[in-house]
Amino acid sequence: MKEASNVSLARRWFPHPVLSLQLGVSWLVLVHSLALVHWLSALLVAWAVPRLLAPFLGDASRIHWPTTVRLILTVLWDIVVANIAVARITLGSMQRPRPAWLRVPLETDHPRVNALFATIITTTPGTVSMTICEERREILVHALDCDDEQAMVAEMKARYEAPLIRIFRLPGSGRPNRSKGDA
Repeated sequence: MKEASNVSLARRWFPHPVLSLQLGVSWLVLVHSLALVHWLSALLVAWAVPRLLAPFLGDASRIHWPTTVRLILTVLWDIVVANIAVARITLGSMQRPRPAWLRVPLETDHPRVNALFATIITTTPGTVSMTICEERREILVHALDCDDEQAMVAEMKARYEAPLIRIFRLPGSGRPNRSKGDA
């Protein structure tokens, strides 16, 4: 019982521990100093910001962290590969790119999943998400070079949307919502 109360106390003080860690480290990196005053400032920022934002962020314990790490690595890899592809298109051969407007249907109406999906698409060079149409449940995407629209849409959904659905443990993600041992 005491262990459960310690967990809830820690969760109350640091509702989003990963965000707290990121904010504290970012603060120290930005100030370029390890002086005591900056450590205390980093601790204050790491404590205050997640506590103030907790009502807007939701429960961090429901995130499936292994899938989150895999998605981050996938997106970083895709950004590198896409940068090379865009450089080849713009600096390389005289072959003209085949731009296309793609309608990417959304599997969920979860606002965080859809916003992150659109953000990942925009972050990857060569594609830009233009709008999320909630009524039609789709994202309108402009691709710089696309020879197969259906394949590109399927790849975006498989590489980014499906993991996002698993990360937030939404129904229909192909995995059961487990509560013990997988967080």
